[in-house]
Amino acid sequence: MNTLLHRVPATVLRAATTRHGLLLIAAVFVLAYAVPLPFHGLWIPDETRYAQISQEMLSSGHWAAPHFMGLRYFEKPAGGYWFLALGQALFGQTLFGVRIASAISLGLSGLLAYFLAGRLWPGSDKRLSCALVYMSFGLIAGQAGYANLDPLFTLWVNASLASLWFALASSGRRQRRVGWALVGAACALGFMTKGFLALLLPVLVAVPYMAWQRRLPELVSHGLIAVGVTLLLTLPWALAIHQQEADFWRFFFWHEHVRRFAADNAQHARPLWFYLPILVASSLPWALWLPKALAQGWRERRSQPIAFLLLWFALPLAFFSLSRGKLPTYIMPCLLPLALLIGHALVERLRAGAGAWLRANALFNLALGAAALLVLAGLQLTRPLYVDEPLHLLLISLGLGVFAVANALAVMRPLRHPLTPALAMLALVAVLPAAVPRSITDSETPDTFTAQHLDALREAHALASNELGAASGLAWHTGRPDITLYNVTGEAQYGLGYPDAQGRAVDMDGINPWLARQRQAGPVALLLRVRSQTDKRELAILPTGATRYDRGEMTLLFYPRLPSTP
Repeated sequence: MNTLLHRVPATVLRAATTRHGLLLIAAVFVLAYAVPLPFHGLWIPDETRYAQISQEMLSSGHWAAPHFMGLRYFEKPAGGYWFLALGQALFGQTLFGVRIASAISLGLSGLLAYFLAGRLWPGSDKRLSCALVYMSFGLIAGQAGYANLDPLFTLWVNASLASLWFALASSGRRQRRVGWALVGAACALGFMTKGFLALLLPVLVAVPYMAWQRRLPELVSHGLIAVGVTLLLTLPWALAIHQQEADFWRFFFWHEHVRRFAADNAQHARPLWFYLPILVASSLPWALWLPKALAQGWRERRSQPIAFLLLWFALPLAFFSLSRGKLPTYIMPCLLPLALLIGHALVERLRAGAGAWLRANALFNLALGAAALLVLAGLQLTRPLYVDEPLHLLLISLGLGVFAVANALAVMRPLRHPLTPALAMLALVAVLPAAVPRSITDSETPDTFTAQHLDALREAHALASNELGAASGLAWHTGRPDITLYNVTGEAQYGLGYPDAQGRAVDMDGINPWLARQRQAGPVALLLRVRSQTDKRELAILPTGATRYDRGEMTLLFYPRLPSTP
């Protein structure tokens, strides 16, 4: 791509956009998003949980009500799991199959950035810049290789707001109606992925924007098209889940929406300012463009495209900040308008022949890459992160080296290499998951440990684990959802409350009697994560006589079948 960007900036960007833009985006998707998917294990707790739930849907045929290791799990609707299950149906129950839905979702969001830039600024040369800025955001590129529902939800929110702009900017009546219908379809898919938030976010942007444009009557009349399409697509599943599981809507609405937003004991509670540093980190390698792009956007706020993007960025960010429960990935729907604002500002600087801010941003990235290399070298000399891991050490060193060198090119000639920071970040993110030290992966991706003993685990009569992430990874690898939970409930607590789930969990007092009963019928395997004092006590009270394997914080015990008594 750099060869396309080494001559007169505006001319080259226009040529790259019209002739090679889509090919470049496809190449980025394949090399940076898709190829790395199978080269690192499933991270706990999220990846193993989502992999297991979608696998269970696929194998059981119960598509309406999500189940987690055979237990009712109503924290999310079913739609997002359908796409994860589809990936496993097409590509097998593999790491690639589990993650491909996330990669495709964020790749399609990159395409949305490309085409939406063309609609916002017709005839301009900003499409490629906006798409590559978006796809190279650290949070976006990182989540593309992570089995989660947030990439899917982000796609549907992005699609709903892109369709809203398509509808508002269309001059023909038919085009406008198609745009509003697409808004409804995207809202429906977002709702079936994560819930009511998918309906709120487009309204949060549409109302102030259309009030400013004095088009509120149109919002009411044409908004009914979106509402109708949303209802048409969601009602079949909504009625099915109500018929099958009458408590779903009560739990899902109050636990996952009201309590998470407002309760003092909300899950993942964070302070009001939590997303400010997260936003800076998420926008790397374009972090220094964040204030520049927002300041330019504010100066141009009377422009309809800019006003729409500012509202799309700021209002969801404010809403997420007001919520008590916060995770970094929640703000992913805010990053596409930010990429468009940055891409717009970047191309405007290129047209003016002003490379100072491009150089400053690349210099900032270069300093980060050099500092990371120095810290890595210092740690390897004093407290090694990589022990007998030459390949992992080589990968991380190459990734950081490429990041530093590529940004150094942009420092030396910013007008000739304006998008080099995108290549630098994409290369780093592509190798980083496979370069994580074994000391981390041994504990955080226990499914690789499980896979080494898969034949023996499949022969076990009963399986148990003291950690939900490890348990769900065990269930995914063996294809057995009936894992007994040892002294842990966590997110399985709701499902364990049903009468048909009795016996699925045992405490420390009950583990040895449970073991004795199960061993009468066949061998038993326990996968334990041992890191706290409680975990050590859980291990210490178990009987002797097991074949034991250890890796990092993980311990696997195989108990043979007890001899039958006369």
